[in-house]
Amino acid sequence: MRFDVITLFPELFAPFLVSGVTRRAYESKQVEVVLWNPRDFAAGNYKRVDDRPFGGGPGMVMMAEPLSACLDAALAARGESLEPVPVVLFSPIGEVMRHAAVERWSASPGAILVCGRYEGIDQRFIDARVTHQISLGDFVLSGGEIPAMTLLDAVARLQPGVLGDEASHVQDSFNLALDGLLDCPHYTRPEQWQGESVPAPLMSGHHAQIERWRRDQRLAITAARRPELIEAARAAGRLDKADEALLKKKL
Repeated sequence: MRFDVITLFPELFAPFLVSGVTRRAYESKQVEVVLWNPRDFAAGNYKRVDDRPFGGGPGMVMMAEPLSACLDAALAARGESLEPVPVVLFSPIGEVMRHAAVERWSASPGAILVCGRYEGIDQRFIDARVTHQISLGDFVLSGGEIPAMTLLDAVARLQPGVLGDEASHVQDSFNLALDGLLDCPHYTRPEQWQGESVPAPLMSGHHAQIERWRRDQRLAITAARRPELIEAARAAGRLDKADEALLKKKL
């Protein structure tokens, strides 16, 4: 899997790629990350990549030509492909990134990630070259680098051998192995902390009791925080009678 990242600030990725458990994916090239700077493809002595917006207004707009030339170079470096390579722009108008989409990207050959900056990117480049747009939510960042890292991190941790325990990501919130619910609370030593105890079922050593407690917690937390996920699980037939009884009692 290969992700080419087009960014004016490739230095932001240096610590990200060598830190934490996901570095295993980058070091092993399970998830290969190649950085491209559109300034290297800009014309003139000043290597200009932005200009004032037509029609006036604040800020600067990234120019189409350096981005397009940079994208052409990234595509050429990837070589021939049976399928068109996705070109992803991180944008407020994009589809909000969710676990199901991360799973699809994690099983893909990768993509080219375009990190915007300033007031935005010349729309002509977006119309001509971008195939997918992704949003992290209803807020605006200074650039697309943090969203790109978010996608890379989410994809990398799903690769075999990257996490210490293969079952770790299966127990994540939103995973269908948990019926798309939020995860339950977790506890570790000491058993008592500032007068608070670890819930008794977790100390029982009774596996069925522990799993029931965890399931009940997932259901209760999801119903309180993300009720639409409960409705989705119910519509998909993933809730049993014990689940429904717990939810009815919590209402």
